[in-house]
Amino acid sequence: MATPAAPQTGALQAHNVRFDYWPGTRALAAALASGSALLTPLPGMPRNVLEGGRPIVVFVTPDERRFQELTRGRAPDWGAGVAFPDAGVIVLPGYGRGRGVPTQLQAILRHELAHVALQRRLGAARVPRWFTEGYAVWSARQLDADAAWLLRLAFVFNRAPPLDSLELRWPAESQDARVAYLLSATAVQYLYGLASPEHFERFLDAWARRGSLETALRGTYYLSSPQFERLWRRQVRSSYGWLLFLTQGVVLGLFFTAFVLVLFSIRRRRDRQRLAALRAAELPDDPAFWLEPPPGTAPPGADRSPPSP
Repeated sequence: MATPAAPQTGALQAHNVRFDYWPGTRALAAALASGSALLTPLPGMPRNVLEGGRPIVVFVTPDERRFQELTRGRAPDWGAGVAFPDAGVIVLPGYGRGRGVPTQLQAILRHELAHVALQRRLGAARVPRWFTEGYAVWSARQLDADAAWLLRLAFVFNRAPPLDSLELRWPAESQDARVAYLLSATAVQYLYGLASPEHFERFLDAWARRGSLETALRGTYYLSSPQFERLWRRQVRSSYGWLLFLTQGVVLGLFFTAFVLVLFSIRRRRDRQRLAALRAAELPDDPAFWLEPPPGTAPPGADRSPPSP
């Protein structure tokens, strides 16, 4: 894809990345150019992976119309950024409102840079969708505590797709797509953690040389794709499955529920004791000294014993 043409009003250069901006997005472009997304190395990648080749162009768009123009309408409604790795082009929304607030753009930029870096690192090798998206999410540190809870809920309600299905069809709905992104990130994270960081680098080297994920897996980790998926699935279910959800979520909820019930019971007992004390101190509705004795009966307290002879 050729670099999209756009009537931007200025540009800022940082390393091998050029930030094109409009009047309303210059400050945001400057913050991105000096931020951590460009400075922190990507895991498994050479530090200069983004330095070689043509400069990367980042468009910081001022409105939805220009965002749609530059992405050719390929971004879903919930998409927060788009990368064209072959062209070295990234399009970011600099206006928020449904596509990510400006404070999230450093992570979004790093996510999209990871796509470009992976393409430059692997060249013409075929890369499954789950790996490129998983690597981008994981390296941008978007697999956080909120993401972990979303994955737990997905496993509890059986909404987590198998890894091989992500190769064939990527979910279109926002929530399902987010689960797919996060699930893919756990697969890349698990692969990275199987051995040393240098091992992961050798894996990418082998993949770039031989052009095959399967060959690189077997030659570096001594695992076939099905073996890797079985191991990963076992690990991810133990980390995010229903049992952990029960132990961390429901049981904790039951504990707090029981605690509240105990407090409620104590307060109710105390209120009953106070109510009993108040009732004991109240005058009866018909006090005895207000009542007239029936005719022919002795007044209250009179001696009922027969007279002495």
